[in-house]
Amino acid sequence: MKLKIILFTVLIPASFATKAQTNNKGFAITGDGNKDFMWMNIRQIDLSTGKVIKTIFQRSKTNFSMLNVDSKKTVDQTAFVDGNIYNPSQYPTSSFVAAAAYDRRTDKLFFIPMRIGELRWMDANVKNDAPQFYSMAIPGYVPSAGGDEANNITRMVLASDGYGYAATNDGNHLYKFTTGKKPTVTDLGALIDGEENKALSVHNKCSSWGGDMIADAFGKLYIITANKNIFVIDINSRITSFKGTITGLPNNYTTNGAAVDADGNIILCSATAFDGYYKLVMSDFSAVKMEGSDIIYNASDLASGNLLLQKEADQARSSSLSKLIPTKSSNDLYQNSIYPNPVVNNTFKVLLDGNHKGAYTVIISDLAGRALQSTKVGLVKGQQSQQITLQNRPVKGTYIVKVVDEKNNEILSDKVIIL
Repeated sequence: MKLKIILFTVLIPASFATKAQTNNKGFAITGDGNKDFMWMNIRQIDLSTGKVIKTIFQRSKTNFSMLNVDSKKTVDQTAFVDGNIYNPSQYPTSSFVAAAAYDRRTDKLFFIPMRIGELRWMDANVKNDAPQFYSMAIPGYVPSAGGDEANNITRMVLASDGYGYAATNDGNHLYKFTTGKKPTVTDLGALIDGEENKALSVHNKCSSWGGDMIADAFGKLYIITANKNIFVIDINSRITSFKGTITGLPNNYTTNGAAVDADGNIILCSATAFDGYYKLVMSDFSAVKMEGSDIIYNASDLASGNLLLQKEADQARSSSLSKLIPTKSSNDLYQNSIYPNPVVNNTFKVLLDGNHKGAYTVIISDLAGRALQSTKVGLVKGQQSQQITLQNRPVKGTYIVKVVDEKNNEILSDKVIIL
């Protein structure tokens, strides 16, 4: 029995270490490492250290095959004339890649080369020295011509809903794609500037092009532009809200790649500077250098299978506060909810469906129970969606929202995250 206990206690930390190592698996699109800017190589990195673990694909060196799932035509290294393995029309990453996303469930790495208009992917766990790539045309996509980079796709991520999302430089196209054997790609339309964006539009070339995209566990997308600005996207409405600008980075450090590590931190990389990786502190948008991270390769994109705010989402789901809300029967069509959650602007809505008409009070308090705001709302017969405006926006974090009736009976109690 003692031996079993000892083995069990040894295996527990080992399993946690294995999980952390898996969750810190990231992918970088890099150059050759000679102070060059040939963003055509795919390397696996450890997001906890910023170090390269292995090279999965390297231009002019790695044998490969690529199947077009539309035409069923296969291209491999033997197709190159005179052994020239650099051919823009056939090479998997030939026109440079600045948008990649990793799907942990299928262990696939998706990417879109610039100026080609194809979604491409590969098995990220390559078993041999000749990776298999797949490609398909993006319906309706018109590649940018000449020096125009407006329609280049440079931001890409797998979101919490299981779909991939990608955006063009100019923000006029947000694409959604599936991750099956033959993905489907849908153009959702242009991103829409939130009212608070004012002069800093998500479409502005100087402030908002390039960069990368990450996703959180609550269904939001985040664009981190090359010029260090952060926007949050509501997928359903495509409304895009400016949140802040990253500080603490060198002047020549463009933020071209971003990925979430196992601890929920955002790791940043640059395609223009050979200065290693930085860790973004979301509470104040400051960046801290990861000492000892790779400085040999610059990187035009990062990808991981992690979501921002995953711990907060897990805590919200398992919160004991949710047990305070009465369990509803399958015949009860009424429900209470708070949305959007997290709150990215200064407003959110409380849905009180099926409750008696009358006066109610919506109370926002911190986790210590200290009330920060109290709002009176009136309810009439039928479904009600009450908008609550944050009078004095609190610091980012988790808060409690309670709704009580005229007799001070609690009809809703739940957590809300304010970003």
